[in-house]
Amino acid sequence: MRSKSFPLGIAFLGLIAVAIALTMSAQSFAALRPSNIPAWLQAHVGEGDGQITQVVLERARALYLKKVSEGSVRNPCYFAMDATRPGDLGNGVLGRRYYIICEAEQSFRAVSAGHGGGRNLKGVADFSNGRRCAKNFGNAMDSELTAGGAYITADTKTSFKGYYRTAAKQDAVFMRSFVQFDGEGETANARQRVIGGHPAALLRGMCLLKKPRSSYADRDGYVPFGKLVNYAGGRSNGCTSWSPADAELIIPMIKDNPTTLYIYPESGDIAAIARKAASRQSLSSAGLYWNASCLKEIGSPKFWPKKALEPIIAQYKKDHPLPPAQPVPICKEP
Repeated sequence: MRSKSFPLGIAFLGLIAVAIALTMSAQSFAALRPSNIPAWLQAHVGEGDGQITQVVLERARALYLKKVSEGSVRNPCYFAMDATRPGDLGNGVLGRRYYIICEAEQSFRAVSAGHGGGRNLKGVADFSNGRRCAKNFGNAMDSELTAGGAYITADTKTSFKGYYRTAAKQDAVFMRSFVQFDGEGETANARQRVIGGHPAALLRGMCLLKKPRSSYADRDGYVPFGKLVNYAGGRSNGCTSWSPADAELIIPMIKDNPTTLYIYPESGDIAAIARKAASRQSLSSAGLYWNASCLKEIGSPKFWPKKALEPIIAQYKKDHPLPPAQPVPICKEP
């Protein structure tokens, strides 16, 4: 009798376990699975500056391993970005929220990165972002917003932008590289939006300088000339911008050798956080994540889908046409 009742007991317990599992949400069930993240990498998980949160790491790693298995990526390193963290910590200190992960050599590095500034279409819609924290996200054309999700780095193009005056009062050439991103799902229009990665540097106050011996001179002997500005602590037009020094490290890693970039949060994350923020419920108890400091500052995040926002932007452009472009002035002698 005992040899027969014991299997029945096991079977009964198994049925109970199945029933419990079926009643659990997918999110809570997933939380019970043991992580296969290596111990050295798990040591970098946390919510402090320079650390990466569990959800961002797991999604970035899953994307990378998927693309490696498909054969579309062979790069030994992959990237992640947590756009819920502050970009500017004050007093000239930038938040480190862009991650370079190379598992083969057990290397983890966190650097700063800019988020999309968005726009304020006065009287119509305000989806602008401050320097420190991003409140608005989206994938609409001309929105200048960051869109979270999956990307693969693609072609890199380096362009001449002009000359600038150095501290030694010498004229130097400014070349800037741009890494195009290809997305999927909500980020599938990344190439159409010209979304990619580049150094947070540009030339302002442009004029035309007479420099006929330059290989970049036009047929009249002029070259663009401006003031070099580093805006690593500022915002982008929706791209991922790195400090010039970090860009010198990152861009050679992916030139002719694509890899994955996962940017958090996606629209589903934003919707879930917004619901919890409205009800003032705890995020951690619901298995959700947003940087606490930025959430306190922005109140509640918002995702602006292209289907809803693009018609608004198009109508605003129609109602507010840009003035005719003015010719670039000739530089005054320094």
